[in-house]
Parts: sequence; structure tokens; C-alpha cells
Amino acid sequence: MTYIPISPKERDEMLKIIGVGTLDELFDAVPKKHRFPKLNLPQALSEMEALALLGELAAGNENVREHMISFLGAGAYNHYIPAVVDHILRRGEFYTAYTPYQPEISQGTLQSIFEYQSLMANLTGMEVSNASHYDGATAAAEAVSLAHAQFRGKRKKIVMSPTVNPQYRAVIRTYTQGMGLEEAGDDPTADLEAGPEFLTQFIDDNTSLVIVQYPDFFGRIYDYAKLIDAAHAKGALVCVVANPTALIMLKTPGEMGADIVVGDAQPFGIPLWYGGPYLGFFTTKKSFVHKMAGRLVGETVDARGQRAYVLTLTAREQHIKRERATSNICTNQGLLALASAVYMSVLGKSGLQEVAELCYQKAHYAAAELSKIDGFGLCFSEPFFHEFVLCCPKPAGEVNQHLLENGIIGGYDLGEDYPALKDHLLIAVTEMNSREEIDTLLEALKEVSHD
Repeated sequence: MTYIPISPKERDEMLKIIGVGTLDELFDAVPKKHRFPKLNLPQALSEMEALALLGELAAGNENVREHMISFLGAGAYNHYIPAVVDHILRRGEFYTAYTPYQPEISQGTLQSIFEYQSLMANLTGMEVSNASHYDGATAAAEAVSLAHAQFRGKRKKIVMSPTVNPQYRAVIRTYTQGMGLEEAGDDPTADLEAGPEFLTQFIDDNTSLVIVQYPDFFGRIYDYAKLIDAAHAKGALVCVVANPTALIMLKTPGEMGADIVVGDAQPFGIPLWYGGPYLGFFTTKKSFVHKMAGRLVGETVDARGQRAYVLTLTAREQHIKRERATSNICTNQGLLALASAVYMSVLGKSGLQEVAELCYQKAHYAAAELSKIDGFGLCFSEPFFHEFVLCCPKPAGEVNQHLLENGIIGGYDLGEDYPALKDHLLIAVTEMNSREEIDTLLEALKEVSHD
């Protein structure tokens, strides 16, 4: 969209309305001595000099592509991204696209979002997907808002598993401030070896939403069908926070009866990027679509009978309903949703299955070998996808420091969030980790056990 500045006449009219004669008068309230301070800045650089300086600064960073071996996951994963993903993203038609309020000039952007929605709905086993959210944690918090709106605020309890990503739980707690909600189950000191049935005791007639993670934060795989049935028996909704890569191999949350499925689509074509920006996906049943936050693209036909795409159900969005909206966080990550759509389309069903299988097989090889090292072992016995908890003979921070000295980014220190897991690491393995890299990790940890 082209930016058209105001004309001098329009500017003068605006100044007159607010009671000043010139632009300079706007700054009269600022003391003169503070208006134009002398800044202690170095001399300006030429473009060539600036580029050289920025390159020098960038060289100080180490990354997982060239310098480091990474076994860190906990919500953000190092996957291979085909070159075509970045190539499509950098096309000007998408890179500079504005929110597609005007369908006449936004068909390309609208179609890409529609394709993304279709792919995510199919992946999660749900009926409808929105155009995305800022990240997985935001999407999970919006699930709480949907449930709150569905019950018109009459049900005041949400039940949240302690094995949901700690960052997601923190964002949900922030979102729900002032809503008068009661939270149950969100206790990091609880019995972490208990299965999903542990949450059933908290579900009652006042519960609006039950939130679980699949696989959970420790990588464990559970079938939540019985828990979902128990929640539905009390009239509550269930939200499953899911890893999209795992969904390629596992039973979908939709098959288990979930009402909402959310998560972060970062594994699908989005680099680690120092922690963001990422892409939150949100899928649900058609019956809840009017309570769903965010944008929704629909397919229709135009006056000539040709296929066309439009933003639909926009009356619920903040630019129409404002204070009466279900949520005012409606901006979608359009460019990153495109990245995920291209990633899924390029790999196709067989390619995605291969990625999931490689993650699974490599993780299980690593787990089997690591558990043989003196002092180390697997903390949980449940099936897992590509993350697992490793018990360490020394503080996790010390273990990670030793690994870092050997060019390895270690696992997530679970003691930061779970007191009972003080000396435990959450290890993630993806298709990017070769057998040689896993063996390098093994040798480094053997050194730790012998120190």
C-alpha cells in the first residue's frame, strides 16, 4: 500500500484545529535546553564501512548452522528449511503485503492464508483454523479467552497441566489477570510422573477449559481421549497444545475429541532466530468459530463466478467490535504463516513423514546410548517423540557448560521450572542431528561422568 502524505493545506488545517500556527510550536512545551541536545556520537560511516562493521559484529555470534551442535528444544527446534521457503517469502508481493482488508487487490495473500488454514486444520484433525497468532503461547492464552466467552464468563475455573510449556503457562496467567478465573493443576511441585488422569480430580461443573500438551513438555506421549471424555462429561472444553512435527506421526488431537488445538508452527519452515518471531497456530471446531480470535479467510465466488478469497466473520474483530470483541489480539503472522504453508507444500505428505521418522529414530538412538553412561539415565519410561529427560550426575548448568566448551549446545535445564528436576536436562533431537553429532554428545558426557 502506497503511503500518501498530507498536503500543506491539510497540515495547516490540522494545526489550526489544535490551536498552533506552526509545527515548531508543537514543541513549545519542551524546554529549549532539551530540544536539540548535543549527542556524543561517532562520525558517520560510509555504506562500505558500516557493512564491514556490522559483519564484524555478526561474526561474534555462533550459530547452529556453522559453529555449534544443538540438542536444545523446549519449544523451538532446529529443522532443515528448504531454500524455496525463503525465496518465496522475499518476493515483494508477500514481503510488503498489508493486512488484506481489500480482497480486490489481495487475492494472493488471502489465498496463501487460506491454504495455510486448510493445512493446519488437516494436520490437527480439526474443522477450522484462523490465520495465526503471534506465537504458540499467545494462541494457548486465546484458547482460554474462547472458553471464557463460550460460557459467557459463568464458568470460572481452568485446569492446566503442569507439563504444559512453562512459558505458555506464564503467558496464560498474564492473560487471565483481572478475569476472576481460578486456576487448578498448574503446580510445578506436583507429581510429574502422574499421567493425564491426575487432572481429572480438578475438573468440575465450574470448569471452562482443560489444557494439556501433546507430546508434553518432557516429550512424553499420552492418549488424552479418556481425560477429554471426563472433561466433556462435566461440560468443559479441552485445549491441546501440540508439536506440529509430532502430529505427522501421532494420532491427531481431533481424533481424541479435542475442542481446540494450538501450538507453535516454528518447526515448519521458521529458523530459530534468537527466539522469534514465531508463528502460533489455532484450530478448533466450527461450532466455536464465532468465539475464535484472529482473522479467518474464506473461499467464495465473485460476481463472475470465479473462485475468490475474503476475510470472513470480520464482525468479531477488534476493528469492528472493539471493547466487545472476544480478543483484541487479532494481528496474524501472515508472512510466517506463508513460510509454514510453503514448507508443508514443498515437503508433501511423504517428506513430512520422513522428517518425523528421522526425528523419532535419532532421538531414540540418542536416548538408548546416553542412558548407558555411568551416572546418566532416562527419567521417564513413557513413550516419547523427539525429546526426553536425562538425569545427570552433576548440576545441569555444569553439564551444559562442559558441553558448550566442546561446541555443543546442551539441553534445557528443567530445574529452572521444576524443583524436583534439579539435575535434569531436556534433550531434543531432530533430523538435523547426525549420528556423528550424537556420538560427539556421548563422548562429551562420558567425560562429565568420569570427572
